[in-house]
Amino acid sequence: MTARPAHPRRELLRELLLALLPLLATVTLLGLITQPAYIALTNGGKGLSPYAYQGLVQDLLQYRVATLDPQVTPEERTERYQQALSSASNRKQYAYLNDLEASDEFRLSAVQHGLEQRTPQGLQRAINEAVALNNLVRDYSADQGAAYERAFVELRRALIGSAIFSGLLSLVLILRALLLWRADQVRAQRREDRQREALRLASHEMRRPLQALLLAADALRSARDEGMQQRLLTQIEDSAAQLASRADLTRLNDLYLDVTLRVQPTDLGELVRRFSSSRVHVTAPSPLVWPVDANRVRQMLENLVENAVKYTQGTVEVTLDAPGGAPRVQVRDHGPGISDELRGRVFLPYEGGPQSLGPGSGLGLPLVRRYAHAHGGDVMLNHAPGGGLLITLTFGQAVTQVAAPVPVRKLTPG
Repeated sequence: MTARPAHPRRELLRELLLALLPLLATVTLLGLITQPAYIALTNGGKGLSPYAYQGLVQDLLQYRVATLDPQVTPEERTERYQQALSSASNRKQYAYLNDLEASDEFRLSAVQHGLEQRTPQGLQRAINEAVALNNLVRDYSADQGAAYERAFVELRRALIGSAIFSGLLSLVLILRALLLWRADQVRAQRREDRQREALRLASHEMRRPLQALLLAADALRSARDEGMQQRLLTQIEDSAAQLASRADLTRLNDLYLDVTLRVQPTDLGELVRRFSSSRVHVTAPSPLVWPVDANRVRQMLENLVENAVKYTQGTVEVTLDAPGGAPRVQVRDHGPGISDELRGRVFLPYEGGPQSLGPGSGLGLPLVRRYAHAHGGDVMLNHAPGGGLLITLTFGQAVTQVAAPVPVRKLTPG
């Protein structure tokens, strides 16, 4: 499988935006949930100050005392009057005066009008109006203080809520980062496991052609007959071709894991007859042509025949036929067979046959099944009639394929 191309800049931008997400979310959340409290506080200005109203009442009372005290000189009395009149005529110093006058019948202008009459009755009305305004502003101040308190409580809740939200969001992002890190670790471990598995399978499959090459090379040293020399050279070049086919480091995944086949019409009878020997009796029609990957089929047959020879002392029978139109290879031995329990596990890696009969890595049969599935077939183990084990390898239509390989240059002339 081909991985999708990565976009480092896009991924970096995404991670930066995610890192800024708690900050952006917190600022936005604070702006939204503190807006009511902000409006309440800003509409209240710098806060209600009732001192101007109290000062007005005090100035009026001092002026009244001045009018009643015979010891007060006319100049002092006039000064008191001017001070009281100045307080009553300066509307700017009275906070929320318009709101207070709109909420009741008392007016600052009535205070000023009463003073300007310069009569005891007018002064009394001015004092009454000023006291009433002072009482109104005191009640209004209490209400405004309660509103401020509510605004601060809401603001406090908003700050706590935004802190909790920001903390939870940060926790989620941290957990996400940990999960991504863990996923990367798992993917890296899987890649390493696949690489190790491919190398183990390659080592397992190179063992046979390497042994054959070494044996042929050793025999070639002592061969005197020209015909024997040609046969040994042919065997050497065949083993070298098999080594090249099974040890291509650039295609280990295609060879052993994902299994990408190089399919071409092949005479299966010729492949099967290669395994004929004193202990292996082969029955195969010729020709029986089928689209397969010849190298992979040869590996399957090598594993099946090798297992049969290893676990029995008698003859091994290999039969090629096509009962339903599709080819089938059967390998039968006359050995001790295999238990039903072990038969269900031999296609798992590192599960071998009867361990007392010979050593083995347990990688051959799992690889055979993998190659068989890639060829649209399967491999099955059954008890043979009369004892022993019968292995059946079937073929179908190959599901993955690439162009056929370029033939390897021969060592022998012609």
